[in-house]
Amino acid sequence: MDQLAKRRERLSTVERQLAELQARYDLAMSRFKFDEASTVQREISVREAERQSLAAALPAPVAPPEPPLGVVPVISRARRRVRRRT
Repeated sequence: MDQLAKRRERLSTVERQLAELQARYDLAMSRFKFDEASTVQREISVREAERQSLAAALPAPVAPPEPPLGVVPVISRARRRVRRRT
């Protein structure tokens, strides 16, 4: 496995860990367990710093090409039936 693939794999692992830690933090806050929440918050900051350093080391992802410009159809409103007066 080349170095770039290893970094991308590590980045995805760190992002998954961040999501799990964020869920634990939200759960701790909803249970009013502020000591646990602050511990998890410190872990989140460590993982976030690691994620930022990994993301900075990787090349920027290639954006998909823009779709070609064309005519956008306009949906017309249904006509109302007109009542005839008698």
